Order: sequence, then structure tokens, then C-alpha cells
Amino acid sequence: MQVTVESTSNLGRKMRVQIPAERIDAEIEKRLKSISRQIKIDGFRPGKAPLRVLKQKYGRQVRQEVLGEVLQSSYREAVTQENLRPVSSPQIEPDLSGEAQGLNYTASFEVYPEIEAVSCEGLSIARPVAEITEADVDKTIEDLRKRRQNWEPVDGVAKLGDQVVVDFNGFIDDEPFEGGTGEDFALELGSGHMVQGFEDQLVGVTAQKHKSITVTFPENYPVAELVGKQARFEVDVKRVSQPVLPQLNEEFMSSFGVKEGGLEAFRREVRENMERELQDKVKARTKNQVMDGLLAQNNIDVPSALVKQEVEGLREQMMAALGQKDASKFPDESFETQARKRVSLGLIIGEVIEKQGLTPDPDRVQAALERIAGSYQQPQQVIAHYRSDREQMAKVEALILEDQVVDWVLEQAVVNDEPMTFDELIKLGVSENPS
Repeated sequence: MQVTVESTSNLGRKMRVQIPAERIDAEIEKRLKSISRQIKIDGFRPGKAPLRVLKQKYGRQVRQEVLGEVLQSSYREAVTQENLRPVSSPQIEPDLSGEAQGLNYTASFEVYPEIEAVSCEGLSIARPVAEITEADVDKTIEDLRKRRQNWEPVDGVAKLGDQVVVDFNGFIDDEPFEGGTGEDFALELGSGHMVQGFEDQLVGVTAQKHKSITVTFPENYPVAELVGKQARFEVDVKRVSQPVLPQLNEEFMSSFGVKEGGLEAFRREVRENMERELQDKVKARTKNQVMDGLLAQNNIDVPSALVKQEVEGLREQMMAALGQKDASKFPDESFETQARKRVSLGLIIGEVIEKQGLTPDPDRVQAALERIAGSYQQPQQVIAHYRSDREQMAKVEALILEDQVVDWVLEQAVVNDEPMTFDELIKLGVSENPS
């Protein structure tokens, strides 16, 4: 077997494979002799039919089968021989002109990039450091009360923090536009749920009144057709209500699972939950910086086939989340940047795992399973289910390996504490980890 390889791009390869006729003919003859023992041919005992008769009757079919099998096996042999790592299935172009001389074909494919070493040189990480104060606990409890608040109708004017129930109709150039209407729409003033300026102009309204509002859709508005457009909304105010917070009593605390110990036990439970949230935020922000740093300092070629696969996955996730079935509404361009980052980071992380010989830490895996199962009534059954499901376990182990990669990077990087309050850390946006 002769193999020649040509680079068509940084990651593109075109491999020409030539299989001598002797190998093809020998396999065809072996296959024909095998089937002769299994079938009956008039005038001959099983296994005694001459080769020429077998070739005449079954030769074409057997040849096609052999060519297909040899093509697959020779491709695997060739990439192993040439130390190539194809990303996906190749595009095969058979050379039919030389059929009498054997099997010749060209396989075109992309290979994984060669990453010499993952660099962390000069990487600086700001790791958040925060403490939970009694004031933080007070604020969290107040936030919990607000989540359970009721609304009590009032006769006075609407203030920030009040709720108004409205019907509205929107117009652009005196023409209605899609998504610009609402009925019995409950809106908390100051929540920021509506386009900027809408809620502010409802401060001071009373029930059973009409209000005309004019707003301009901002540059970052998610509906492209409305960006920069001025719209007029005709609003009918049906009801104005003020918030009524629940009492911090036994019934309220019991609804959060604290049935004994009173306010002291409730505050302790709240603090413990805040500690977990704090740890998660510190971990997420630190990990995010590590991943961004790895991407910034390790610029690698990314196989287009892997990017395409990632784009398809992201599109399917988006369609499922929005309940959409029309893929044409989600063009590739919408996902390519994120897909490229994910693929790049996946290759870099994989290289660290391989070069450092990392394997999932059993204690971390068990802790992760216990945390997953902690919200179920029978956690041990949940853990047993995960451990019996190889696919689920692979996902858990992959996350643990990512954490171990983060630890390895932090050992190489310069890590500085970043003091902040609990509230600042919780509100701190963490951009999506592309992995």
C-alpha cells in the first residue's frame, strides 16, 4: 500500500492511497471460495465449483463488497501509518480509471491541531474575596420576603415599586407593530422589564386613567427591526397596587424548610445557603478568568468540522429553549463566534488533561454526586443511578476534570485577591464559560 499526504491548509489534508491489485484479487478469491462452500451451484458439489464459474456468477458483487471493505480498512491503516488524527469522516474520491491496477482513492479531511504546549505565562487572575455580614443576611431575608410579597390595590398614585395592571397598544408611525400590545399586563414600576422610559412615565398614574407614552428602542434591543425606532404606546391603567410583605413568622420560615428553632435557626439556614452561593460565585468568576486567559494566550487553528458540529448543537439548544422548529430563523453566523470559542477551549483543555495525565479525582466526583442528589428525597438512589449510567457519569467527570485544569492553571498563574462585598460579588456578571 502506497500513501502520500498533501496539506491543503493548516489543518486540511489530502491523502492518496494506492492498493495493489494483488491484495484486491487475493481477497476476492478468498471470498469466492468461502461462499462456494455455502451455496449450491448446478453441476458441482459444494466447495468444488471452479473459480472461473464463481467469478462469472458472483464476481461483480463480491468485488464491490471487497472494494468497500478494503477502502475502509486501508484508510484506517493509512492514517495510523502517517500519524494523522482526522477530525471527522473523510470525503472519499475513488480513482476508477485504474481499477485493473487495484484500488486508488483520495481521502480529504481535517486533522486536529498540534498544540506544542499550553501557555499560562504571565496570566493574572483576580480571585474575589468576600465575607458575609449580618447586614448581608438581613438583606437576603428581606429579598426572600419580597419574593413572597402580595399586592394590595390602592386608590392613590403609582410610585416606584408599585404594581400597575395595564392594557397597552404600541404604534410606530401610527401603525401597530408586532409584539406591541398587551392585556391585563402586570408591571412592577422600576423592575426594568419594559423598554427604557416606559415604566418611568407610568409613575404618578392612577387607576382607570389613560396615558400616552413615547419611547425609543435602544441599540441593544433584541428585535433588530425595532432598534432606534420611536414608538407611541396608548396605555389604559386598570389597577394600581402596593406591595405587602409577609410577616417573618413560623409559617413563613416553615415554607423554606425551617420548622424548628425560630428566627435563629432560620438565619443560620439563610447564611449557610449564602455561603454556598458565595463559593459558587468565587469559583465561577475564577474559572471564567482562567478560561478567558487560556483562550487569549493559546491561539490555535480550529477545525471547521468541529465548529460546524458545535454550531448545530447550539442551534438545537436555542430552538428547544424557545420552542421553535424553524431552523432558518437561526443562521450559522449567530453561533459561530461562541462555537469557535467552545471548540478552541475544548482542544486546549484536552491538551492539558493529556499532557498532565489528569484523571477525575474520585473524592471530587463523589462530592459532585452528593451535591446533585442533595435536593432529592432519596439521594443515595440518585447517586446509584448516576453511577450506573456511563453517559451521566462522563458529564460529571468532565466537569471535575475542568476544575482540575483550573487548579493546574492557578498553580502557574499569578493570583491576587480581589476584596469585595457579598452583594457586589453576587451582582457581578460572569460571562458565559464557552466550554
